[in-house]
Amino acid sequence: MNKVVLIGCGNVGMSYAFSLVNSESKVDELVLIDLNKEKAQGEALDLMHASSCSKRKINIKAGDYSDCEDADIVCISAGRNQEIGETRMDLIEKNLDVFKSIISEINKTNFNGIYLIATNPLDIMTYATMKLSNFPAYKVIGSGTTLDTARLRFLISEQLDINPKNIHAYVIGEHGDSEMIPWSIGRIGLNSVDKYLNKTQKNKILKDVRNSAYEIINKKGNTAYGIGMCLKNITDAIFDNANTIFTASTYIEKFKCCVGYPVIINRNGVRGYTELNMPKEELDEFVNSLKIIKSTINQIKI
Repeated sequence: MNKVVLIGCGNVGMSYAFSLVNSESKVDELVLIDLNKEKAQGEALDLMHASSCSKRKINIKAGDYSDCEDADIVCISAGRNQEIGETRMDLIEKNLDVFKSIISEINKTNFNGIYLIATNPLDIMTYATMKLSNFPAYKVIGSGTTLDTARLRFLISEQLDINPKNIHAYVIGEHGDSEMIPWSIGRIGLNSVDKYLNKTQKNKILKDVRNSAYEIINKKGNTAYGIGMCLKNITDAIFDNANTIFTASTYIEKFKCCVGYPVIINRNGVRGYTELNMPKEELDEFVNSLKIIKSTINQIKI
């Protein structure tokens, strides 16, 4: 039986939960935990009703931290959301306190599954989870730049009128303002991105990818659906033992931090990562993003 415990029933968490219910995901049991217990109960009841129309039966309930004991995945989306005018990094101290409280409770159980992290600042919270839980790096996965990569592929597809499934381009680095696109490895079908996009077009796409969250937050107050689908896809890769490549965030010894990078995900978590052979200009951008993440990690107390 595949069991997921979701901690945090806000917009992101519930978009993830609904994506699981409204798909052929192999999740058998979904448990919702929130500081507001009545909200968790209400969301569970609402999802139960929705599940009667779904393709697979999922046992859904509101629960508590004891439910983590036999969970395969604990997804944490709890914490303060990014507000208008804030960067993801502005959330560090408040969300770090939230994570200390949550993971100390999970540590009281025998949870031995995989952590899936969706709270910003994403790379920092993923690193904090690894340290606070004392889990090996391969069992702590942040959503990383999976959403940014999805946004990139969407924007290219709109520009070129080509299905995003045939666009093989990635956003890597910090899930934040220093993220970058290694255009040199990007492919449209079997051809280089350079065959389709000039420098001006690529610069605009990068700007639009970086600003997507700010634009959505300014217009509706939060981002939820895109990240909910990305979390669902990572969950599917775990339960399907799929060995799928995502630009998820995990601790990579080579870089000495958690960062969005193409990693291979299966039932055990992160199996490994793919080496990227980038030219110096792109490598310098990526190294700058690493420096920002590591500088922030060095400033926090875990």
